[in-house]
Amino acid sequence: MLVLSRKKNESIVINNDIKIVVVEIRGDKVRLGIEAPKEVPVHRREVYEAIKRSEMAQKDDAAREAGTADS
Repeated sequence: MLVLSRKKNESIVINNDIKIVVVEIRGDKVRLGIEAPKEVPVHRREVYEAIKRSEMAQKDDAAREAGTADS
């Protein structure tokens, strides 16, 4: 893992087309602004994990339905 120090209004660039800016620092919270192409999904980790769980559940349901259709 790369660890960087940034101050308010400083940024990092990823792959030439994703920019992450420190917008605000308040106590133990840091607000980040993210500029990325529309085709690049950007989610908070807990949202990303919920999406993945939902996708897995849909695949499991489809597999079960396919298995019962053959019986």
